[in-house]
Amino acid sequence: MAYLTAYQYYTNSGVNPTSANWGSYQFVSLKDIVNNFLLMYQGDDKLVNNVSKHLVLFHAKRGIQEINYDALRSIKVLELEVGDNLKFILPPDYVNYIRISVESGGILYPLHENSQINYATAYLQDNNLDILFDQDGDVLEAEESELTKKRLEGVNLSQYLLQGPRYGQWGWCLDGCWYFGYGIGGRFGLNTELANQNPSFRVDKAGGVINFSSGVKNQLIVLEYISDGMEGGNNDSVSINKLAEDFLYSYIRWAILDNKIGVQEYVVRRARRDKWATLRNAKIRLSNIHPGRLLMPLRARDNWIK
Repeated sequence: MAYLTAYQYYTNSGVNPTSANWGSYQFVSLKDIVNNFLLMYQGDDKLVNNVSKHLVLFHAKRGIQEINYDALRSIKVLELEVGDNLKFILPPDYVNYIRISVESGGILYPLHENSQINYATAYLQDNNLDILFDQDGDVLEAEESELTKKRLEGVNLSQYLLQGPRYGQWGWCLDGCWYFGYGIGGRFGLNTELANQNPSFRVDKAGGVINFSSGVKNQLIVLEYISDGMEGGNNDSVSINKLAEDFLYSYIRWAILDNKIGVQEYVVRRARRDKWATLRNAKIRLSNIHPGRLLMPLRARDNWIK
């Protein structure tokens, strides 16, 4: 990117948002990556030659995605209120979640994933239990399945020991029999997956949503997730940390040579080794380990335990 004056950096030349350039020197844009590679790593006297800009752009984007999964961990935070349907729609650049929390009084309380939260697609059937189709031959689906209805109603469905209010007190139901109190073995068989006062969730990757238990209705949910770094397909907004810039050049060079006919195998192996070496360097640089943080636990070992 072009160098900015102090006025441009701190105030964005007076244009809102004034914070647009803050911290921008940490990153190099996708456009600069492609142009730099074509200038420095491609030519008649180089291993890589006669490649199009579109090919370099494709491999550059793939390299950014790969390092986002392994090292950069481009983490984003999204806050949404969960409605009556107890669903949280996944953002378009979602890859995997880091933490899902519920906000209360300005404090984030982490939620745990519960495989017992059930969801399903329900097909409409006639009185003979035959599946119904529309005029185009597609299956007619119900708005909500019975499993979803019971989850919205707060019914706890589990194959394990259930916990809930009964006869004015809390107890545990096992095979239809309720047990109360904390006598000997009173909590034997308790499903630890459900033994949490906070609500729970289950990610429906195919449906693109997070399904929650009934305890989060009309509450704020904070999703911390790993992004693929593609910024919704806008190439002008895609960038990478400068500490991983060398890896990206190595990745593009290896990807082009690996898919090119007539390249000797030892050349491809050397490019692959170079790619792995620069990836290790990038991970070390991005690990954010400072000497001060290492010294703190070491100094604590010198304290006497009284």
